[in-house]
Amino acid sequence: MAKRLIPTLNRVLVEKVIPPSKTTAGILLPESSTKLNSGKVISVGPGLRTNEGKTIPPSVKEGDTVLLPEYGGTQVKLGEKEFCLYRDEDILGTLHE
Repeated sequence: MAKRLIPTLNRVLVEKVIPPSKTTAGILLPESSTKLNSGKVISVGPGLRTNEGKTIPPSVKEGDTVLLPEYGGTQVKLGEKEFCLYRDEDILGTLHE
């Protein structure tokens, strides 16, 4: 059975990107050169509500590649895949090619 998690409020569901440990030519990369804590946004909540009832939308959208803090987030396992749930303000930034 497939499950879909839709975050509440300003939370963002992220699948961490595991960097390759070797190049296409077969050269092994040191662990320090591949250590960029990033992930792909899978799902985004509707946003945070103000006291007046207005919704502040999250700063990221589905499909964005984001820079994540080294620690934090809530580990979530859906089926065989592992995801992390972060608050919108915990995400450090977006990464662009």
